[in-house]
Amino acid sequence: MISESAKSLLESKALAHMSTIDPDGRPYVTCAWVGLEGDEIVLGTLFDQRKLQNLRRDPRVTLSLQSESTNPMGLKEYLVISGTAEVTEGGAPELLGRLAVTYIGPDVKFPPMDDPPPGFVTRIIVEGIGGVGPWS
Repeated sequence: MISESAKSLLESKALAHMSTIDPDGRPYVTCAWVGLEGDEIVLGTLFDQRKLQNLRRDPRVTLSLQSESTNPMGLKEYLVISGTAEVTEGGAPELLGRLAVTYIGPDVKFPPMDDPPPGFVTRIIVEGIGGVGPWS
């Protein structure tokens, strides 16, 4: 379901803007490192944050990532993904360590602490893809 061009952007160091829904119905947006495991988008979080609390209550999520490329009209390309998320406990340090190689560099130790908490892994099942670029 995810095209090769979209996968390429998702596996780059582009930050994902992640939108969840607060209890009062307002959108909540934060940035996240993301990666791929098969056709699922994954992100790790060491501590229980607002975005996770929102996703447990309402698993609908939207991500946007801006590309470094421009289209023939001169517009920056961007990818928008809508989907459903599932939050599970554990595995965040390992996932974050893998993503840190992309986002920070090859020889980084992340999380930068001894004995990090197990944290949480969020898996997003993609339901829609849009934006401006070869994936739309």
